[in-house]
Amino acid sequence: MSLSSPGIGSGLDVNAIVDQLVAIERRPITLLETAKTRLDTQLSSYGLMQSYMANLQSIAAKLADPANWTRNSATSSDPAVGVTASAGAAAASYAVEVQQLAASQSLSSAVFADPSDLGTGTLTITRGADSFDIEIAAGQTSLQAVRDQINAAGAGVTASIVNDAGGPLLVLTADETGSANAFGVSVAGATGSLASLAYPGGMVERRAAADAQFTINGVPLSSAKNQLDSVIDGVSLTLTRLTSAPVEVTIAADKAAMSKDIGSFIAAYNDLNRFLAAQTRYDEASREAGALQGDRTAVGLISKLRALVQVPSPASAVFGRLSDLGISMQKDGSLQLDQAKLDAALADPAEVGKALSASGNGLMHGFEALADGMLGSEGALTLRSEGLQASIDRNERDQERLEDRVERVRERLMRQYSALDITIGQLSGLGSLVTQQLDALSNFYKQSSK
Repeated sequence: MSLSSPGIGSGLDVNAIVDQLVAIERRPITLLETAKTRLDTQLSSYGLMQSYMANLQSIAAKLADPANWTRNSATSSDPAVGVTASAGAAAASYAVEVQQLAASQSLSSAVFADPSDLGTGTLTITRGADSFDIEIAAGQTSLQAVRDQINAAGAGVTASIVNDAGGPLLVLTADETGSANAFGVSVAGATGSLASLAYPGGMVERRAAADAQFTINGVPLSSAKNQLDSVIDGVSLTLTRLTSAPVEVTIAADKAAMSKDIGSFIAAYNDLNRFLAAQTRYDEASREAGALQGDRTAVGLISKLRALVQVPSPASAVFGRLSDLGISMQKDGSLQLDQAKLDAALADPAEVGKALSASGNGLMHGFEALADGMLGSEGALTLRSEGLQASIDRNERDQERLEDRVERVRERLMRQYSALDITIGQLSGLGSLVTQQLDALSNFYKQSSK
């Protein structure tokens, strides 16, 4: 295989010449690369814009939900009475005193001298009008086996083995508190120590079944449970110990949570506004433009957001605009909160809720609808992002096509200039030969003339 180095024959720098010509051919690719960089930046900006808009959409939807404005906070002056409240609970205060907690009945046996065999027979557990027969047959007479059979009977009683210094004993405890869940145990046909499990007569009651005894605003009440879910509408009370004085339980609108949500809306709005301002700006001093400077979708979104802040709503006769709630727009388009004004407005949370969430014309519905429209499958942000991605894909295909073309041009130029190099080399060799022959002929004539 012969080796060649373009330019040796002619003295021409063939590689440099071809590289310069190929560089000219690559100019369209360079322009496409620059355009792709710009498209990538714009697509990234739209991705961030969608994220900021989704945050605004989420909090606006929350504020546009009427249920958000019926939330309650429940407080207790003493952990002896725990309290939670649902949205439907009425605002009120209650004085709660606890005289007795609900308790579950508990029985214990004597220590068993031989826990490996309690004997056979039938245990019957009676709870209210219900009774449960448990047959203790031969081969299942150990204390552990008897315990397991009681637990499997579904009698609402749990059996457990407790090990005393003198030996093991059996403890039976009602699964539920309250006097209605008291139980008794009878034994029939017993052999051995199984008969000692009868109550009354054998086992000892260690704790009696009892109902909770308490008063609410002086009214005496009772409950089979310490968890009181239906005594006060929408309020759950949990009794944990006896009280020596009334415990103040207060149900009120959760104004702190409402205020926090409005603060979250302002933060989400300002994040989006700040991002749009940076992306669409043009700095006269540095002559630098943001990635979306002049972008109609981004600029249009700024206008729509500012219009929504100032648009009035007939939903509330008291709070017709966001500014009535202490939310005002600044010169740069951002929102600022007057906390004192908002706190004053939240003295009437129902009216604030009406202003923001009333069906069809609540102030938050406009922001929610704008975000839904922008982010939907046919929304402006979605379609613009898809359009930018399609442009990037086309750009990449065009670059690949032009790269193939440039490579073919390089190969053609190398062939042409390599052939020219060879031709020039051949002509140079021929010229040298002719020069030599003319020099020889001249010398011949010079010698002949002497």
